Amino acid sequence: MINQALLKPRSIVVVGGSNDVQKPGGAVLRNLIEGNFKGELYVTNLKEREVQGIKSFQDPAQLPDVDLAIIAIAAKFIPSTIELLTKDKNTRAFIVLSAGFSEESKEGKLLEAEIVETINHVDGSLIGPNCIGVLTPWYHGVFTKPIPTLNPKGCDFISGSGATAVFIMEAGIPKGLTFSQVFSVGNSAQLGVEEILAHLDESFDPETSSRVKLLYIETISKPQMLLKHAASLIRKGCKIAAIKAGSSTEGGRAASSHTGAMVSDDDAVDALFRKAGIVRCTGREDLISVACVFTLPELSGKNMVIITHAGGPAVMLTDALSHAGMNVPRLDGPESKELLEQLYPGSSVANPIDFLATGTAQQLGTIIDYTNQKFNDIDGMAVIFGTPGLTPVFDVYDLLDKKMGSSQKPIFPILPSILTAREEVKEFVSKGHVFFPDEVVFGNALARVYHTPKPAAADPELAVVDIVTIRSIIDGSACGQMSPAAIQGLMDACGIPRAHEAVVTSVNDAIRSASQLGFPVVMKVVGPVHKSDVGGVVLNVKDDASVAREFERMIQIKDTTAILIQPMLSGIELIIGAKFVPMFGHQIMCGMGGIFTEVFKDVATGLSPLGKEEALAMIRGLKSYKIIKGIRGQKGVNEDLFADVMLRLSALLNAAPEIVELDFNPLLGKEDSVVVVDARISLQK
Repeated sequence: MINQALLKPRSIVVVGGSNDVQKPGGAVLRNLIEGNFKGELYVTNLKEREVQGIKSFQDPAQLPDVDLAIIAIAAKFIPSTIELLTKDKNTRAFIVLSAGFSEESKEGKLLEAEIVETINHVDGSLIGPNCIGVLTPWYHGVFTKPIPTLNPKGCDFISGSGATAVFIMEAGIPKGLTFSQVFSVGNSAQLGVEEILAHLDESFDPETSSRVKLLYIETISKPQMLLKHAASLIRKGCKIAAIKAGSSTEGGRAASSHTGAMVSDDDAVDALFRKAGIVRCTGREDLISVACVFTLPELSGKNMVIITHAGGPAVMLTDALSHAGMNVPRLDGPESKELLEQLYPGSSVANPIDFLATGTAQQLGTIIDYTNQKFNDIDGMAVIFGTPGLTPVFDVYDLLDKKMGSSQKPIFPILPSILTAREEVKEFVSKGHVFFPDEVVFGNALARVYHTPKPAAADPELAVVDIVTIRSIIDGSACGQMSPAAIQGLMDACGIPRAHEAVVTSVNDAIRSASQLGFPVVMKVVGPVHKSDVGGVVLNVKDDASVAREFERMIQIKDTTAILIQPMLSGIELIIGAKFVPMFGHQIMCGMGGIFTEVFKDVATGLSPLGKEEALAMIRGLKSYKIIKGIRGQKGVNEDLFADVMLRLSALLNAAPEIVELDFNPLLGKEDSVVVVDARISLQK
């Protein structure tokens, strides 16, 4: 639990405080003193009577009651110290900077569990161990630098890595990024990223709370908590960006389906972030750029104008925006011709608007005014302005400052001359602005922010399915691959359209069933995991003799227990699958079938339960979506019916969480139907 002793302690003791500020115990004490902590500040040091001007308690038992303990002593001494503080000094919050716990050894893990148990026993709060600490306006409880000037409207930053937190602040502060508070959770023995984010959600005040949250996560141990509170904060008007480092593994379980083989656990992180509305970032500079975009007015559309005095960066930004799904539309009309007349000869207004290296601040102001007032189709401006160092550019950045304060459309300042125009950039930042030094990093960040969806509905309405029948089939089935008859029963109970079929074990039954289903038919082996790989699929079987011949051949294939016969259907091949990811729940996948699945791996994923808008967004996010829409005269697939199968699958997974892998592959889609042709379901109870 997060308590007031952690957030706003009236008293703090640094256990292991030192006069040596090159040690964590000395550095954190220095930062607390320099941060003007208003409460009582105590130190324990077994060898010193005074530390940095503060009386040292050589015997911790002599301490008065204290709210928060920041601990920087060897791991083996920490359990007894916490025992003393909780029982005798009413200490209810702890920040353990020390390493030597679960990150190092089994013995360290036992020590960590011991201190958690002690703190939990008194409903206390624990940050760490193995962290840099906590930085808030109330106290500077970190042993690192930099210590930024904290701004209530800056970023709330929660990091699973202390070093990464430091490096992000180091790189972000010079770009104008400000911070409200920083939590380094280290080993997250009790409080992790999810718990801190939950606190920020539950304590959110629309008048005073920061609206930008940055996360660095190495392990998502409570994905449902993260989803719930991230989505809640974003619905309240916040923006969240996160780095999730380290791809998850399959946990050693062999995948038995296309879905299991193609969809990694890291895809579940992507799906969770999309569902919550979190912008996923790839690294420190990316996170900083996204955070800077967050601080500027939001784009209402994706049409950008690039205003530049340098051609190369403008070309690279145009490429970056275009490749990322933004638009840099050509400007060609009387207004653009009128603007061109006010610029130096050789300028271009086609977009990018290039007003040359000799362009002036006045001309930049004119271009911004035209974009605001006359280029109605433009939603935002990217202004690139550096300097070769011939003359100062204070006037340009002053103009940019004024225009950003009055512009009707967002202006994104790209200022590449961080050395040559160091003083000008510094003054620009001092006026409360952020800037972007690299146009491509900016372009990618802007596009990702724009394209990240809003949070999905918290409780989407599930499709109506026959839960009683579903449970009866699941309860009556063994672990492993389900039988075709059981799979058919589940699909029928969910209202999922499927091809009529027969499962046969003799030649006579095969001939009779094929005749009843109607020629031509498809014959498939039952048993082998990947039928096509073993010659276990035959298409367009047209007569009794061919049925008999193929039956005799196919029944001999290894692991085959029967032959499945279906009518020969037509349509565009599709795939839908599901996979259970521990803690995350079921991940649903959709895509085009055939080579699009096997070769291009063109699939989209989402976390169950899915809402209709989520399902449609998955379909429309496929690279092959134009084929689903219909292309070059070819009729497409009914998107609503395709999505409906996913929604019914989502309801099935809700009723039958024992399903660990599922493939509907292929489905055949047309304008008026989407039918499952083949299905595999694996259970684990």
